[in-house]
Amino acid sequence: MQLHRGRLIDHIQLVVRDLPASEKFYTAVLSVLGIPVLSTDNGYFIADEFTVSAADSPTSTGQLTGRHHLAFQAKDRETVDAFYSAALSHGGRDNGAPGIRAYHPGYYAAFVLDPDGNNIEAVYQGDATRNVPSVTLDF
Repeated sequence: MQLHRGRLIDHIQLVVRDLPASEKFYTAVLSVLGIPVLSTDNGYFIADEFTVSAADSPTSTGQLTGRHHLAFQAKDRETVDAFYSAALSHGGRDNGAPGIRAYHPGYYAAFVLDPDGNNIEAVYQGDATRNVPSVTLDF
């Protein structure tokens, strides 16, 4: 495990009703994206800076987190398609089939609801960001 300092988000945690169902779902969709899931015996699992906990886990406050929107980066459109298929095959529900979105040119995404109703997206923005220069902000 490696900590990444200086990022806007340190980590994201969801507290879920059914940890085994969520672990099955996220293991399937994150493996398509090339992100490994680490299981624990302490009522949670992690994937990079993403943690999913049972309500009775020592890592949670005992309250479900509610509904959230998370977008995971995909390396190409085929990966978005594979994410969508894996999600539907592992307890996810359709919330927007893979396709171009009107957000900006080249935005290709798919949306699913995880077992707790969170809106989970895989997005490929490569076509739109190929010639976009990186930006450094000085404060």
